[in-house]
Amino acid sequence: MSARSVLSVLDPQKYEIIQIGITHDGAWLVGDNLCEWMEHPDAKARTSATILPDPSHSGLFAIQSIDHESQIKLITSLDVVFPVLHGSFGEDGTMQGLLELANIAYVGAGVLASSVGMDKALFKDVMRTHNIPVVDSVTATRRQISKDLEAVISTVEKFGSYPVFVKPANMGSSVGITKCRNHSELVEGLMDAARYDRRILIEHSVNAHEIEVSVLGNEDPRASVPGEILPSDEFYSYNAKYIDNASKLLIPAPISESDSTMVRKFAVEAYKAIDCAGMARVDFFIDKDTGEVFLNELNTIPGFTKISMYPKLWEASGLPYAQLVDELISLALERQVERDQIERRFGSSRS
Repeated sequence: MSARSVLSVLDPQKYEIIQIGITHDGAWLVGDNLCEWMEHPDAKARTSATILPDPSHSGLFAIQSIDHESQIKLITSLDVVFPVLHGSFGEDGTMQGLLELANIAYVGAGVLASSVGMDKALFKDVMRTHNIPVVDSVTATRRQISKDLEAVISTVEKFGSYPVFVKPANMGSSVGITKCRNHSELVEGLMDAARYDRRILIEHSVNAHEIEVSVLGNEDPRASVPGEILPSDEFYSYNAKYIDNASKLLIPAPISESDSTMVRKFAVEAYKAIDCAGMARVDFFIDKDTGEVFLNELNTIPGFTKISMYPKLWEASGLPYAQLVDELISLALERQVERDQIERRFGSSRS
């Protein structure tokens, strides 16, 4: 859905667009109308493709089977890649690493910011070192859970009272997240989260307004007006985000001017702290009981449909969707110029 929205506003007079689709099994494909084909596959052939981690062979290659042997052939060079890949294997630094090895410009955060932003536990540790407030949390591993589940539960229960949220450290779209109100729900939540990651985050529940801020830029990022999520579910679950179509967005968020200034300030500080680039949506809690502000997480490839919060916040800030996409591509090319200035050799001889 995000990819289809981006494609709909790319000016064909300005861009030569190549669609690359990735199946659930990890196979890369190219072809016309690929978004529609991947949702409703038909008999029409699609070409297997790849990008090589080799800057001397930079571009998109077809993988062909000739006489029972696989061969590659250049399809086209690539000036910039727009990864519209939420979650694992796209937002976590893996795709960004491949594109840097290939020396191809790409939209969005680099390897470091992508991986830190994806790992909720590590991200919170970085925020704490920068004095940006986050909800108290503890971390467990899948091995600890399988080896001594009761010890993990004891640690959590000493850490604070129920309810708590259990989350895979590396996952997106609220997949694997459970609100646990008692011992038995905590057991179920830990087991479910361990299906999706080897590291599990457990944090206090906050009775909160859910506030989001969009950030845009490289060296000098700027923040949008804040918005508030009114989830249809008990929290902003996968179902509330994508399925029931009943959650509401309030733009601008009905919060005080001081809180608005604070979340925008913290959003930019968090963005810089992990060396983010291009874009990010930064999510906050404002405690309904105490008024405290907590930074929840930073998403380096946020939802990008025309009705998603990230572009909607920029639209409310005076930057329409199509112009936002153009600016992100310009920022990607600007970032590549920065990378190209890095010396790749060290020593007296430069031959």
